[in-house]
Amino acid sequence: MIKLKYPGLTRENLPTGEIRHRVRVQGDANRKITLLAGPDHKEFSELYHAARRGIQLKTTTPAEERATRGSLAWLTYLYLDHIEKQVEAGLKSQYTLVQQRSFLIRLRTAYPDYVMEMPKSQVIKIRDGMMKTPGAADNMVKTIRTMYNWGIETGHCTDNPAIGVAKINKNSKGGAKPWTVDDLKTFRATHQAGTTAHLYLTLLMFTACRISDATWLGRQQEFDHEGQKWLGWQPKKKNSPYVEVPMLPPLLKATRAAKILGMSYILTEHGQSFRSEKALGNRMRKWCEQAGLHHLSSHGVRKAAGELLVHEGCTTYEVMAILGHSESKTSEVYTKGAERRRLAMSALSKLEGMKW
Repeated sequence: MIKLKYPGLTRENLPTGEIRHRVRVQGDANRKITLLAGPDHKEFSELYHAARRGIQLKTTTPAEERATRGSLAWLTYLYLDHIEKQVEAGLKSQYTLVQQRSFLIRLRTAYPDYVMEMPKSQVIKIRDGMMKTPGAADNMVKTIRTMYNWGIETGHCTDNPAIGVAKINKNSKGGAKPWTVDDLKTFRATHQAGTTAHLYLTLLMFTACRISDATWLGRQQEFDHEGQKWLGWQPKKKNSPYVEVPMLPPLLKATRAAKILGMSYILTEHGQSFRSEKALGNRMRKWCEQAGLHHLSSHGVRKAAGELLVHEGCTTYEVMAILGHSESKTSEVYTKGAERRRLAMSALSKLEGMKW
């Protein structure tokens, strides 16, 4: 990381080969803003000074001036502008923007002058070039596929070269690994009651909320119903139904054990809400590593909650109400393993009663 002439500005050489410039917000040593253009851009000074004030500006330069019209890089600029507008309209999350921006920048950095109408073989080459990180490789292909679908819809291109390109991540089918009861006990033994880590795990288990909602859920979402404290919230994920769950004693106790109160239950060591789900996810990863659970994540707790609900006899529709799913097929992704085990036990119990 090389210090540049602008106060608070740093230049970072990323593993992908791209260069990133970040600015420390004046008066907040712990916050940095990533600039969306480098020092050679005509709007760099404006972007820098805005970032020092805590504002992240976008460039106003059209895609045609940033890349050759009809090139792959040109399409990435257009598509990224589209995603940013969706985020502003509340149709996509900030996390989605950050993730896709990373892949789009990586794509155009590696292939700055490649033509937009590239063959399927080139997408396969890009995927295989990232084979050391199979999850990222598959997400890159997914980003390319989504970008070209948008390009076809808007008339910028006529063919999607990522259609039919298979995944290479062996674990992608099952997604995040569900936590076991022993995993939960191990985590809680490492992170005692009263810690933010303990509160976060309790919040995930007793609400089954997504990490995108865990960053902002707090006492403002609490309400009383028939003498019971409940939580009600509209998930940030698009098309998710409104969720209401009772605050059972473990969750109520954990939320009241916090020594510092803020807008949300989960706070940083500085008493602030986490600015993004990525930041909270990174913190959860550290908490898991401290407990020796390197293979687990926040989303795995949500999957565990779904399986445990089925194990305790809940129907698919009851699980849908807790997980905030509008379609049963979505809940089945979380519960089909436990559901099959429960049905198998029921069926074999009937055979057990037969005369042999």
